[in-house]
Amino acid sequence: MDARSPLTVEAYRRLPVVPASRRWFYGPHAGQFGDLYLPSSPGPHPVVTLIHGGCWQAEFGLAPLGQLAQAIAAHGIAVWNIEYRRLGEGGGWPTTFQDVGAALDFLRTLADVHALDLHRVIAAGHSAGGHLALWLAGRARLPRHSPLFASDPLPLRGALSIAGIPDLAAAAERAVCDDAIIELLGGDPKEVPERYAQASPAALTPLGVPHIHLHGRNDAIVPIDLVEAYVQFAVHAGDDARLAPLDNTGHFEPVDARTPAAARVIELLRTFW
Repeated sequence: MDARSPLTVEAYRRLPVVPASRRWFYGPHAGQFGDLYLPSSPGPHPVVTLIHGGCWQAEFGLAPLGQLAQAIAAHGIAVWNIEYRRLGEGGGWPTTFQDVGAALDFLRTLADVHALDLHRVIAAGHSAGGHLALWLAGRARLPRHSPLFASDPLPLRGALSIAGIPDLAAAAERAVCDDAIIELLGGDPKEVPERYAQASPAALTPLGVPHIHLHGRNDAIVPIDLVEAYVQFAVHAGDDARLAPLDNTGHFEPVDARTPAAARVIELLRTFW
């Protein structure tokens, strides 16, 4: 690990801002947009739907992940870096989930315009975005009565969770992100169990597609043992799931494109195709 680690949240906020190839709005709300980063090579391109974290809070947006999106695009992969309504600006249950689903499905609109290969789409997310990437992988299992249900969700080839939160109930019990999970779902697991059943990747497992969990052993925000337990559960449930641990790595290094941890992100993304 390089001399900059461990990366702090303040340093994460100061990561270089890299403009996208184009910004698209997938809905009418100001927070319903995404930044598309395109490779210089001709398409059709595989696509990573990239989802930022920040404990689902409005104070954190997609801008810091632009530099990682650019680095991924340099390897011939289009990146759809999405924004969504978060806590403090109309997010929570069910809008945060509805937005992320709508953003993924909007790739159908972008595919012909930007030569995107919809047969090679994965979801990747950091921290709370890792939770949402895994949730996208499992949302086809939602019941029809769910407000999060989509009749024809865009299929994914897999998901990469980067320092992510795969089990909301277990994470809420350990106060990961303080009280943000309870705020996100409007209660704790005993108060609104049906929401956890629809919003937590653990409750939707088996997800039915390969998923990889890249996680620093020194992550002080999302303890790695939570992820280890989930991966064991997912494998037992029949999923192709694996943990890719990173030694001497904290929560933010994997999304700083200048680090070896971010190089590992790109390496793992390329294994899905």
